[in-house]
Amino acid sequence: MTLKVVIADDEDLIRAGLRIIIDAEPDLSVVGEAADGAAVMPVVRRERPDVVLMDVRMPALDGIQATARIVELDDPPKVLVVTTFENDDHVYDALRAGASGFLLKRTRPDDLVQAVRLVAAGDSLLFPAAIRALARRRPQGPARVPGIDRLTGREGDVLRLMTKGMSNHEIAAELVVSQETVKTHVGNVLAKLRARDRTQAVIAAYESGFVSARGR
Repeated sequence: MTLKVVIADDEDLIRAGLRIIIDAEPDLSVVGEAADGAAVMPVVRRERPDVVLMDVRMPALDGIQATARIVELDDPPKVLVVTTFENDDHVYDALRAGASGFLLKRTRPDDLVQAVRLVAAGDSLLFPAAIRALARRRPQGPARVPGIDRLTGREGDVLRLMTKGMSNHEIAAELVVSQETVKTHVGNVLAKLRARDRTQAVIAAYESGFVSARGR
């Protein structure tokens, strides 16, 4: 199956470069482009991509607002933020808005295409250490996250391992259970936290203090 990708970036050169990299892969295809966050919405509705590569800083509508609108669509695509600076607070805001991960614009082409595949699959976390570092930079104390106190002990164990970036297979090996059991636990965690995906669940774990962002 070919994964459909839409690129949203206000720089023509960046869009062209990303298109060349993605279209060179047999299982990936760029089906649309947009130069700002407002223009990407009709492209997403028309093309129904699997993944949107989203620049954070764009005119008309930035990547944070565009991401928030995209994830409200029926059966929305995954959003992968592409940014210049790793410690950009806008990246964390985009993740909180619903993005499933982020990449630096200087990322190697091989890492870029693997990230698209990983985000589309949704069974692992992209760059967990970087997400933890972004969460650590937030000065506010623990926030109330509805549902976090409803997690069972085993679901809590699964969430802690999710924050480490473990896949379902790795979590199953760590807890000595089947992958199907892990998949069920992950689904329960997402449902109880009302999280769209693993990234949103991990952010909830950090922001609620359920897992410390200051750990190693």
